Amino acid sequence: MGFRFNSMILSFVLVSLLYPYDQAAAATYNVVNFGAKADGKTNSGKAFLSAWAAACAASSPATVYAPPGRYLLGNAITFSDCKNHAVTFRIDATVVAPADYGVIGNAANWIEFKGVTGVSVLGGVLDAQGTGLWACKNSGKNCPSGATTLGVTGSNNILISGLTSLNSQMFHIVINGCENVKLQGVRVSASGNSPNTDGIHVQLSSGVTIVDTKIKTGDDCISIGPGAANLWMENIVCGPGHGISIGSLGKDLKEDGVQNVTVSTATFTGTQNGVRIKSWARASNGFARDILFQHIVMVNVQNPIFIDQNYCPNNNNCPNQGSGVKISDVTYQDIHGTSATEVAVNFDCSSKNPCSRIKLQDVKLTYKNKVAEASCAHAGGTTVGSIQPASCF
Repeated sequence: MGFRFNSMILSFVLVSLLYPYDQAAAATYNVVNFGAKADGKTNSGKAFLSAWAAACAASSPATVYAPPGRYLLGNAITFSDCKNHAVTFRIDATVVAPADYGVIGNAANWIEFKGVTGVSVLGGVLDAQGTGLWACKNSGKNCPSGATTLGVTGSNNILISGLTSLNSQMFHIVINGCENVKLQGVRVSASGNSPNTDGIHVQLSSGVTIVDTKIKTGDDCISIGPGAANLWMENIVCGPGHGISIGSLGKDLKEDGVQNVTVSTATFTGTQNGVRIKSWARASNGFARDILFQHIVMVNVQNPIFIDQNYCPNNNNCPNQGSGVKISDVTYQDIHGTSATEVAVNFDCSSKNPCSRIKLQDVKLTYKNKVAEASCAHAGGTTVGSIQPASCF
């Protein structure tokens, strides 16, 4: 009996050494254990930061976990300074911003990941409660500009999967100065009249992939700013919103260009634009090139295919100057559907830098069950296959 008991102890010790329970438990840092309250009222920002610090200090892959409930992040919060390059933020909860938009309204971001590598954000709902700020802006009052809901800045090898962003004050998600970022299964939702609520904005970044994403908002579903390269967008559903926009570009005289961008398989429903490239009508060394829009369905879209190089809000410091941005090597392939306006294809290019090597292939867009129109200014290109409306090159 004594021998059997000692053998059991020895076996338990060996199993403990091979499969240490403490180590497995220590790999997950539950925000509740750091003081977070799932009541939607108690500011849990410090608890989230403490759990993050613990995960970042771990020498092996670690998870920050937010269990079901509503957690208030009552101030702008930045997750940074992380030596661990394998941290997962798993959110089975709703994270809410303060109802008073003034608390975070002057911050650049409500939630930011800055200067991190190898972070994954899985699931969760981010509710920025932006409706009050929208009402302020739409009334013409003097209001804060509003915070981006989720900013990812100067970071590499990032995954955002299954995340939902609700009612952002300003932009929903911004990828800025990053490399190798994948967004998949993301949902964005805001009113069609919510101002400046771009769904996903990408700038100064390379290797960004956006797939299986549905966006309903009051501004661009996806906007692509200067310095974006090697972007892939696939299986995108957009509407309401302003479509997918490259730009606005050329706001500054010296500006990084945009190149190697693909939008493949997308549906636009009731949007202001479908696929758009826009630039300021003033001097710039910017460019947009090597762009492919393919396998796209337009449903009652005001400007299905649009290049606008005469963008000049309020006619301020730009009218009649001509855009310096050079647009070239843009392909529109397999684009079908309906336009809400008579002009379904509009290439309004720069008089100083005409668009070149534009290619239309298998395009069919109609207006009220009739043939739509195409309009070209300072645009040159070619066509392949069936083109409707007829090319204006």
